[in-house]
Order: sequence, then C-alpha cells, then structure tokens
Amino acid sequence: MAGRPEGGAPTAPPITPRWRIGPHLLTDAELLAAARDWRILSRPEQLPPRGLWRTWLLIGGRGSGKTRAGAEWVHGLARKAAGLRIALVAETFADAREVMIDGQSGIMRIAGRERPVFEISRRRLVWPNGSTAYLFSSEDPESLRGPQFHAAWCDELAKWKHAGETFDMLQFGLRLGDDPRQLVTTTPRPLPLLKRLMADPGTALTRIATSANAGNLAPGFMAALEARYGGTRLGRQELDGELIEDREDAFWRRDAIPVATLAEIGPLTRIVVGVDPPVGHGTTSCCGIVVAGIDGKGRAVVLADCSVEAATPAGWALAAARAYRRFEADRIVAEINQGGDMVVSTLRGIDENLPITTVRAARGKVARAEPVAALYEQGRVTHAGRFASLEDQMCDFGPDGLSSGRSPDRLDALVWALTALMLEGQGEPRVRGV
Repeated sequence: MAGRPEGGAPTAPPITPRWRIGPHLLTDAELLAAARDWRILSRPEQLPPRGLWRTWLLIGGRGSGKTRAGAEWVHGLARKAAGLRIALVAETFADAREVMIDGQSGIMRIAGRERPVFEISRRRLVWPNGSTAYLFSSEDPESLRGPQFHAAWCDELAKWKHAGETFDMLQFGLRLGDDPRQLVTTTPRPLPLLKRLMADPGTALTRIATSANAGNLAPGFMAALEARYGGTRLGRQELDGELIEDREDAFWRRDAIPVATLAEIGPLTRIVVGVDPPVGHGTTSCCGIVVAGIDGKGRAVVLADCSVEAATPAGWALAAARAYRRFEADRIVAEINQGGDMVVSTLRGIDENLPITTVRAARGKVARAEPVAALYEQGRVTHAGRFASLEDQMCDFGPDGLSSGRSPDRLDALVWALTALMLEGQGEPRVRGV
C-alpha cells in the first residue's frame, strides 16, 4: 500500500521511468542493451569515418578514448563477419595483452556476451563465429612475413621499435577480402612514418583531444594536467593530440637518431647505468635512468630507458638497481648535485654492493649536453630501439633547455651515461653479449 505521511495525502507508488523511441516503449532488456551499444555511447570521432579509406589514423591525447575506439572497431568487425583474420600489433606482446586485450578499454572488457576466447599460448583471440585476431610485437617485424589478414589494428605506432619495417611487413599481409583496412591509434610524434601516413590519400585522419573524454577520467585529472602542461609543446602533443615538429634549434633531430638491431650491435665491452635522481617525489617528478654500453667498434649503444615517474626514493633506487642487474652493468653513474650523500645511501639501501660513481654538475645542462650531441653527429652513438619519451626530450632540448621549462631528467641520465663511457672512459671493461 501507498504510505501516508503525517498530515498529508497518501504517497503514490514509485514510478519506474521508461524511454521511448518513437511510439515504442523500451523494455528493461532493451534499455540494458542500449546502455551497452557503442553507437550510443561513443562520440562521433570514435566511430569509423565514412567513405573510402584503407587506413583510419586516429591521433589523440592521453586518455582520449583511442583504445576504446580500437577495441570496439575490431570487435565489431569480428562478430559481424565469420572467419575474419585480424592483426593486432603493439610495441610489445605485453602491451598487446595489457592494453589491447585485457586493458580497461580492451577487447575482453567491452565484448559482452559475444566475448572471444583468449588463447594465450597461441597469442590469439577466437570469436564464436570463427573470426580470429592474432597478436604481434613491433620488436619482431619478421613475424609478419607470411600471414595474411582482412584487417589490422596498430596501437601506439609512434612507440614502435623498428616502426617502418614492422609496418611495411604488415602492409604486404593486409590482402584478404574485398576491402582490407587498418586502424592506427597513436599519440603523435613527428616520425617519418606517421607523416607519411598523414599525407597518404588513402588515409582518413581523425584527431581526438584528452579533454573530449574528461567525463570518463578521474576527477581533477584534466585540471591538474592543464595547470602543469597547458600551452606547452608537451601538453599540445600529449593532451591535444597535436603533431609537434622538432624544434629547429634542438640539439637532436628525430630522423637523425640511428637505430640498430641487436645483430648489428654485437658484444659489448662496458655498460653503465646513468641516473638523474629527482629533487623530490610526487606526481610530476621523474628519475632519469638510462642504460648504455660500448660495442666492439667503439660505438656507444643506448640499450634502455628505464626512467620512472612519481616514484619514492626507494622506488627509483630499486628501478636503478634492477636496470644494473638486468643488463649486467659495470657500474651506476649517479648525479649528486641535489641529493648529495643521500643519493648513494638510497641506492646502497637497495643493494649495498652496487658499484656507484658519483658525478657533480659543474657546468650547466646545455654545456654538458653539447659534447654528447656531437657524438651523435659523428655517428658514434646508436640506439637499440625506439625510446619515445627519451627522444621527445632530446628533440625538444635547445639552447634554453626544454620548451616546457621542465628538467630534462631522461636526457640528463643519457648525458651522464655517455659521458662516462665516451668522454671520460670510466667503468671496468668486460665482454658480454646483448
């Protein structure tokens, strides 16, 4: 029965709201289905462009909804046509699984009742109708030599190792069906491959900013990032999805940073870990950690960027120690301008046997970076892969530092490592393979 509040009329029973589409009143099941319908939930820029295209290039900022758009596109293709073969290509197999498959916006999260089976050992997803998506890593371009596909999703293309070779191998295999297509989702970086795709008449380009997805992000996220990066080159790239060209006065140019395969590098005679500790710790701090070695030709090889964001002192020290052990390095080279003896004690707190060389900056960052930049110009340094965040700092570092005004933490770590290897010759020689 309806209740009667004191001194008032009887209350009416609660009314369950219903939505109408024209004269049709939706049932609960139809409402639930509508709440999961990507055509209703999506924003226009997250849906495939109309017209003829071979490549849909979706360039967007961090957290803008690129991954969700990719997962929905692949799942939509797979469930509507039986027997499709789809390539899923990421920077690494771990990225393919953690982002494209199992991520918060990945295929397994959004698939609903028509969820595919993830066969981990075979690195593939299989839908009930027989459509199959195969996982590939940009680290192994040769794995794309032979297979053929109806469609492909390439995630974070700007981060790929051997991007040009991997992408080219994929194009040769994209040859099944009447209309083979591919989706490329990426945060922009001024790479030759990305510029080539943007200029291709067969590409449909969509831009998407982080702010467009603010309703699905943590409260205060956009305000915090806008306050820190709004108007900067980094903010325009990472939040607005803008393709920012390298600075004309930068010490490095992206297309001039050589990348060699492990087969081309050969055994290394000395390896060091450069560490640029943060002044403090918090959401904006970064500890630069870069590993580099020398090959048998006397050439420096940058092996990894192991830098960590927003880490505690124990956190960054642990990351540095892990890099030291992973690459069997000869020593750690750490700057102590800000932390002094605390830097050494923090590292030794993780491993008291770590061999540590401390360095103190007597010159400014620009003066320290110039001779290292000269090593690159002389062809005496190569990279063992694409290190996107490190290269972003390198190609945005000019006579006045980074355009954002931030400390070039990753670049500083690189400078310390290469200075120790090439300009001062510290570290004990020891031959080992990569």
